[in-house]
Amino acid sequence: MNDNENNVPNGQEGEELDNIIVLNDENGEEIEFEFLDLIEYDGEEYVVLLPNDEDEDDAGEVVILKLEDTDNEEEESYVSVDDEEVLKAVFEIFKDKFKDEFNFIDE
Repeated sequence: MNDNENNVPNGQEGEELDNIIVLNDENGEEIEFEFLDLIEYDGEEYVVLLPNDEDEDDAGEVVILKLEDTDNEEEESYVSVDDEEVLKAVFEIFKDKFKDEFNFIDE
């Protein structure tokens, strides 16, 4: 797995790479996320994202989406994951990788 999946577009030299991606929700609203990691699990790839909003109720909760290929090599598609077991497994891998960088709270 390549940890350097984020590419900086040309012309952004000197600007700090902040790993922010913008996705559209089901209502067409743009939502900013901080890209945290790309996890490979069971032959599939999943992204772990942190919503970049000010909603304190969900502070620190990550979003896990499945990465799907599209016909265009320049684009990626992210789809929600409905399988709770897959979500738990991917999150456990993420927690293990970043146990020294984040304080995880088990609920």
